[in-house]
Amino acid sequence: MNDSLPPMQCDPIAVVRSCFGGKFVAPRQPGLCPSAWGELVFHKPFRSWEAIRGIEGFSHLWIIFGFHETAEKGWHATVRPPRLGGEKRVGVFASRSTFRPNALGLSLVRLEGIEADGPDAPVLKLGGLDLIDGTPVYDVKPYLPYAESPPDAVGGFAPVAPNRIPVEVDSAAEEAFRSLPFRAQSVIREALSLDPRPASQKATEERIYGASLCGRNVRFVVNSGVCRILEIETMPVSGLND
Repeated sequence: MNDSLPPMQCDPIAVVRSCFGGKFVAPRQPGLCPSAWGELVFHKPFRSWEAIRGIEGFSHLWIIFGFHETAEKGWHATVRPPRLGGEKRVGVFASRSTFRPNALGLSLVRLEGIEADGPDAPVLKLGGLDLIDGTPVYDVKPYLPYAESPPDAVGGFAPVAPNRIPVEVDSAAEEAFRSLPFRAQSVIREALSLDPRPASQKATEERIYGASLCGRNVRFVVNSGVCRILEIETMPVSGLND
């Protein structure tokens, strides 16, 4: 550490309201659940049309955010990425682990529009995000395709997108599932197809899991490589509603 430099004060400028009510089942990377949606709501000191002038010309944005649910747990020099089965360790700076010295994350999201009405306007409408409801945002920057999509990029131990598994809806949950908006149905299917179970539990079948998705509590099980949705509670829970 350079002791001659004072620590930087970094306060949130906004908060994310998301279809993901919690970190379980939320995709581990942006873009893996393209139907996912959310909103970026600026805090009052930064709620300014001037501050976002010209942003509508960009299709995607970088979001610098905080891992608010794990920040208090501190950081680790090595971590066990899920892509390596949760068994092999790599350096924290060679990963996207939440257990970082400054608990900051970087996410690339799609800008779907700007809400101009209401007390919180302007609100950025986001798509393809991997951020959970309540995520604090520290900065927003436009994505530049010519500079930030190098054709010769190499993905290290995660060179390709993760495998997906089939998702089926049990008859007991079919009515509740069909009553959801199509985009919510797509979010649930896309998120569960990534098999969100912890790596240490993937050998255990018939265990029932629950996740907050699109304002619903979705209960599911993974058996023989197939995810089955067992129940969808229609009472809204945390997260962005329909």
